[in-house]
Amino acid sequence: MIIQRGSRDKLEKFFDLNRPLKIILKTDGAATYDFCCFGVDADNKLSDDRYMIFYNQLSSPNGEIIGKEVSSGMEFTIKLNALPENIQKLVFTCSIDGAGTMKEISAHKIFLGDEISAQFSGKDFSQEKAVTSLEIYRKGGWRFNVVARGFNGGLDALLKFYGGEQSDDAPAPKKISLEKKIADGAPKLISLVKPLKVELEKRNLLDVVARVALVMDISGSMNHSYKDGTVQEIINKILPVAVQFDDDGEFDFWFYGSSCERRPTVNMQNYEQAVPPDWKTLQRKLGGSNNEPVVMAEVVAEYETSTLPAYVIFVTDGGIYKAAAIKKILIDASYLPIFWQFVGVRGEGYGILENLDDMDGRYVDNADFFALDDFYDVSNEELYSRLLNEFPAWLKKIKSNGVLDGSAKNLRSTPPPEKSFGDKIKGLFGF
Repeated sequence: MIIQRGSRDKLEKFFDLNRPLKIILKTDGAATYDFCCFGVDADNKLSDDRYMIFYNQLSSPNGEIIGKEVSSGMEFTIKLNALPENIQKLVFTCSIDGAGTMKEISAHKIFLGDEISAQFSGKDFSQEKAVTSLEIYRKGGWRFNVVARGFNGGLDALLKFYGGEQSDDAPAPKKISLEKKIADGAPKLISLVKPLKVELEKRNLLDVVARVALVMDISGSMNHSYKDGTVQEIINKILPVAVQFDDDGEFDFWFYGSSCERRPTVNMQNYEQAVPPDWKTLQRKLGGSNNEPVVMAEVVAEYETSTLPAYVIFVTDGGIYKAAAIKKILIDASYLPIFWQFVGVRGEGYGILENLDDMDGRYVDNADFFALDDFYDVSNEELYSRLLNEFPAWLKKIKSNGVLDGSAKNLRSTPPPEKSFGDKIKGLFGF
């Protein structure tokens, strides 16, 4: 059942309150979002801060409320009948950590179990930094109220409003830093964090949330780069970008030659196995020539309905010859939340990729290219500077032109049917 802002009712009409109730909040947008449940008393105050459930405190004292981070949001499991009597209301909120306003989001979603849901867009809010999403409260039993109202200020302001202001000697906890994530999960890569953060800060990208993908050429001319570990080193240097941008700290991964294959998602636990020991077997399977359109079509099919921006790093050593097909895909994809960062490594014959700035017909400039004549002569600072050079400008444009919320797709002369864009491209170009 889909309900509207201001809807109120008794929970017992829909749920067995003797069983745990699941509440899920999700927000799609370009910022970083914090989700919280405040257990407040009859005075609407957080008289016991152990009943504030958020990223840094995921359980109440006796497990009556348990939080769990999920993709784009947080899930709360609540045992209502186990809550102490002084907890009269549970207030669920979403706030922005860093730059941005709720007016800029694509969607804010609220789920009560499997029975009830509500969804709102940035049009429902203004310049607020937070939203009071939902209340569950005691009134002759447990009831719910879909509030969905903006709140001025972020998590600190919410904490202050509910009477839980931190003392001067106990500052509000911060999210786990990129340094700590990498140090704990992939310590071999810790030297990459500082140069990456310099570029993230310079370009105001620290609060960006995006899906990340790596597309890797495995054609025959890439053999040397596989043999000497260059491909693995590229993967190593992309992983911290994904840990920073992606909520799950991972990136999607494709190999391509004449055909393509999507591989397991790469994360801090498996990145050193991303290049299979028998990569030559995979190369023979996929074919030794370049066919960029076939893998580009798969990437488009994956992200065409995404509510988050997708940052796709596409690595090749050149030999690009399917210019018309590549151009057609980039034009069609310019209405979608996909940014293509093409990188040339140890190659030549990059063709159309060297002329992206002159490519007309696109709704928004959605691609960049640079070549590394010698991968190992380029510093990490320079590499991350080039990787992140045009991505911020694209992010800024898509926030206001309908790309991020999906409405721009309707401006295409012949928009593809849902989830069939890849098949359409394959039909057009015969692969």
